[in-house]
Amino acid sequence: MKAELKREDEKHARARRLVVPAPTPEASAMSEAVTARIKRNIGLLAGCQALLLCNGVTLIAVNGLAGAKLAPTPTLATLTVTGYVIGTALMALPASWFMKRHGRRAGFIAGALLGILGGITCATAVAINSFWLLCLGTLCAGSYNAFGQQYRFAAADMAPTDWKSKAISWTLAGGIVGGFIGPWAGKITRDLWAVEFAATYASLSAFAVVALLIASRLRVPEMVDAGQQDSGRPLAEIARQPAFMVAVLAAALGYGTMNLLMAATPLAMDICGLPFGDAAFVLQWHVLGMYGPSFVTGSLIKRFGMLNILAAGVLLMAACIGLALSGVTLMHFWWALFLLGVGWNFLYIGGTTLLTETYTSAERAKVQGSNDFTVFGVQAVSSLAAGALVLGGGWHTLNLYAIPVVLLIAFAVLALKRHRGRPPPA
Repeated sequence: MKAELKREDEKHARARRLVVPAPTPEASAMSEAVTARIKRNIGLLAGCQALLLCNGVTLIAVNGLAGAKLAPTPTLATLTVTGYVIGTALMALPASWFMKRHGRRAGFIAGALLGILGGITCATAVAINSFWLLCLGTLCAGSYNAFGQQYRFAAADMAPTDWKSKAISWTLAGGIVGGFIGPWAGKITRDLWAVEFAATYASLSAFAVVALLIASRLRVPEMVDAGQQDSGRPLAEIARQPAFMVAVLAAALGYGTMNLLMAATPLAMDICGLPFGDAAFVLQWHVLGMYGPSFVTGSLIKRFGMLNILAAGVLLMAACIGLALSGVTLMHFWWALFLLGVGWNFLYIGGTTLLTETYTSAERAKVQGSNDFTVFGVQAVSSLAAGALVLGGGWHTLNLYAIPVVLLIAFAVLALKRHRGRPPPA
């Protein structure tokens, strides 16, 4: 009898544990309000991302050509592209620390102001035929990009854990707008004023002004809770995590490979006798490949796993190189750059999502800043190498140099996959 009563009591206890109280109307309303606020902020961040890409893609479309026109030697033609990337790398850590101290919105406004200054400086440079002033202007524009790289992290910070990848994806999806408007703006403004490219660079300031207005309406969480003094683990300890290593490697080398091929494309197409309009067309579809999948990349990560998506990104980059080596017609460039864009999307979003698993809120600023410093440091090297390789060895040689880099990413992803598949130590 006692045993039966005991079993009955246990049954009722289990039933009570399974009962979840229904949410009150007040709690439901609060939850809806929070969700609406998150979606609004992600929408604004996506708008800022769109304008950032309008700025960046326009620069990519004309920087190599303007640099080749003004450079004292042909091998320095892509130094203007490198200046943009160096500006991003040098400002990556300061931008992160600035936002930690003053907040995300203040940081995004400061970045937009740098973008306005960069556009004005570049326009002045081409007006007075100053190559080094043009490099300085692109350095300033790159500093704006460093602040803009935090858009994706701001989206991840405010999103629940189970849809961080979606928040990152939706924010980066704003880049689709930049993919179309940037090359189009470069094409219609190239000869709009008496001095070639002057109106193009001036348009960069206009994009940054609109970004500033949008950023002023953001209401995003602070990077560190008020009164929090703990800085978390040392960066060296965080960096020893296998997931951190692969996240940074996938993002940095994936971005570097993409930038190497993208930066050289306008020059390579010009050498092959293809008109500037074709280069703008290829870049448009390249950026569409970069940001178009963002609408589904987060869902794909959730369904197939982060490491499988990273592996898919590697395969797409390998396919890009194969196509680039097979010919130099317009369609060869189009297909290669489109696949390159999709591959970058999988590596960059996958790497960013993986990175968010490696730090606490107290460690956020230094990890995010260090990641972007590494990513854009690699980009700076690839940008500088692009001009020398494509002008010195040709498009074919450039792509051959990309092969071992892609193989290294593949090895890192497979190593982490094998590591995670091992049973935990007893």
